[in-house]
Amino acid sequence: MIDFRSDTVTQPCNTMRQLMADAPVGDDVYGDDPTVNALEQYAAERMGKASALYCSSGTQANLLGIMAHCGRGDEYLCGQQAHNYKYEAGGAAVLGSIQPQPLANAADGSIPLELLKGALKPDDFHFAMTRLLSLENTIGGKVLPQSYVLEAATFAKAHQLKFHLDGARIFNAIVKSGIDERAAVAPFDSFTICLSKGLGAPIGSLLLGDEAFIQRAKRLRKMLGGGMRQAGIIAAAGRYALENNVARLADDHNNALLLAELLSQIDELDSDPSQVQTNIVYARCRMGKAKQLSAALAEQGILVSAGEPIRFVTHLNVDEQAVRTLVNAIKQFYREA
Repeated sequence: MIDFRSDTVTQPCNTMRQLMADAPVGDDVYGDDPTVNALEQYAAERMGKASALYCSSGTQANLLGIMAHCGRGDEYLCGQQAHNYKYEAGGAAVLGSIQPQPLANAADGSIPLELLKGALKPDDFHFAMTRLLSLENTIGGKVLPQSYVLEAATFAKAHQLKFHLDGARIFNAIVKSGIDERAAVAPFDSFTICLSKGLGAPIGSLLLGDEAFIQRAKRLRKMLGGGMRQAGIIAAAGRYALENNVARLADDHNNALLLAELLSQIDELDSDPSQVQTNIVYARCRMGKAKQLSAALAEQGILVSAGEPIRFVTHLNVDEQAVRTLVNAIKQFYREA
């Protein structure tokens, strides 16, 4: 199968599998797993934060971040398209009793500061107390301008808000922009890294922040059933992913741009290569046959997400030849449609 549905579908390479098999392990709930401890220490030192926590998923890492910053009845500000608002099953509200206040994202993925300012709640017992501003980078494949990140950090500090980043694809943003890794995340009080998207590990995310924050998050992780035992088996894959699979994200970006350029030459699709920054490509089917296209591609061993628009995601298991195979199959479908 050639799978363009997401960069979460990557398969661990043979080296990664061997490291997992050989990883020294202990009980991570007791803090005894040396491979987990080494991963957390490595990530914290690399990214310039005091501490890190290994989590089973990006959804869990985001939830822990929000809950560690906010209490019951508090509120966090986020984008209408934010993953931790739209695609994480309402966890902050359901499990943390924390109210999300979603705001419209601008075309570049940012949340206009005037919208943020207008959403702040007054110090009045009629309202939830605004405690946190959460951004996402990349968002929909777009890289937040670092100038905006700094402006948002200044805004958050001025209004006594904590500042969190859903950084599931932060390394895509870093590779694309060329910014220093530590500089990219320095403005945030906390942020996440997903190891199982473009970086290619089979499971796991990291939450990073100061030591007191991570201790709160660790207690919450246990409460939510996220305490894992001999987790070094999977943490070894995460360490390998961080050490070996960051720079190669540029290949995914190049393949995504190639895909967008080829799709833009298909009359039945609407795709704009100028909107592609990292590894996510969108194309709208002008004939309204996205589901039929998806089914036809699946019969040829090619998987895509049949939405409106269709989303294609490149990753380490998708090379240039796979891109061209996909495009040829799409052309064949429309010739026969």
